[in-house]
Amino acid sequence: MADLLLELGHLDLVVEAAGERGEWFCALAAVRDLCGAEDYERAWSVIEPFAVTGWKPAVTKAAEVRFRMGRVEEALALVRPDEPVTEGREWRDCALMLAKAGRLDEAIDALAPHLEDWWLQSTLVELTEGEDRDERVLELLAPLAQGGRQAAANGEWNHPGWQALDLQARVLERAGRVEEAIRLLGADVAGRRYLVQNTVESYAALLARHGRIEELRELGTGEHATAALEHYTKALEDLDRDHEAETVLREIIEATDHSNHRSTLVGLLARQGRIDEAVEVGRPTFEYYDCGNHLDWAVDLLVEDGRPEQALQLLEERSEEYLKEHAYQVQSMRLSLLAEAGRHEEAIAEATALPAEEYWDRDTTIAYLLKGAGRVDEAVSLLQSSTESRAPLYLAELLIKQGRPAEAIAALPLPSVQRGQEARARRHTEPNPFD
Repeated sequence: MADLLLELGHLDLVVEAAGERGEWFCALAAVRDLCGAEDYERAWSVIEPFAVTGWKPAVTKAAEVRFRMGRVEEALALVRPDEPVTEGREWRDCALMLAKAGRLDEAIDALAPHLEDWWLQSTLVELTEGEDRDERVLELLAPLAQGGRQAAANGEWNHPGWQALDLQARVLERAGRVEEAIRLLGADVAGRRYLVQNTVESYAALLARHGRIEELRELGTGEHATAALEHYTKALEDLDRDHEAETVLREIIEATDHSNHRSTLVGLLARQGRIDEAVEVGRPTFEYYDCGNHLDWAVDLLVEDGRPEQALQLLEERSEEYLKEHAYQVQSMRLSLLAEAGRHEEAIAEATALPAEEYWDRDTTIAYLLKGAGRVDEAVSLLQSSTESRAPLYLAELLIKQGRPAEAIAALPLPSVQRGQEARARRHTEPNPFD
């Protein structure tokens, strides 16, 4: 809502909502726009009431504003962790600020004792990008990477160096030592000296970036196909060798029937505009009960291609068992497709006939359909009387777009009310340990 209000030029209302209602997201959005306009004093007046509470996200944002004002030491004081430091990642914001202030060596020194935290490993690599500190970073990553290799060899899967192998190769690559990066990471993959599949994907991406198609082919069509095949076929596609990519994918789908490979082929065909073929490739998954189900994707492709009626047909073809198990999902999709097909009144009638106790967002859905049919006043009236949790959000959006921003903000429950609602919902849904 804050972003929409700002997009339509209602900065003063967003600032007011941040101050009077305590709306954090309004504060964030207002500070972003005010800093973009170099109105730092006003940005500080918006963020300061949140920062004085000591809440970490607000303090961090306040430090950014102070930094933009040129008050670097004050900014650093805000993000420097208090002693005793209980978690190394408490140093992250301070390190990022030091780097931004041109004090990169201090930033590295702040992170160095805490690099068993994977997030800080990534932070170290990111903040030193293009800063001529690659050798220092490699020195710090080396023991973590070696520890990860040894842990994998020993069957220990919780070592903190699980991503250090990937990061080590990334730093070698950016330092111009591409052959070394490929050789080192390739040996780790070949010897299974890695802890997560991300390492195989990183190696495949590295090969693709440097045109090592033959090595990528061996990786992508062998035992690591699950992680690397998509990189191989995308590399072929980028070389205008689409037919080869398609052939490889169809062969491996025929052999394995792996849904991930189907996804890759669906994407390839869709990018070529071969929508019907893409839908047919996904069809065998349409009644899967997990994330390998491509039905939603097929529906989206057909809608984007201007064929919602054909998408509706896909829903009608589903088995009775699938329809029963996924009643809410299928019904919601059907209503949306009816609207896409211009059959608004039919969709509204179907939605209105749904039992409210079985569809928690029935009112919001009906309002969405009414709006699509041009009956905005009816949509607003319905949402104003609704008790559904999402109704105030959609009502606010409608009011803003109607040029009634002040009413829109007033329609939203205060943050304190929302927190109370969430707490009550948790009490009703969480099991009682004393039962």
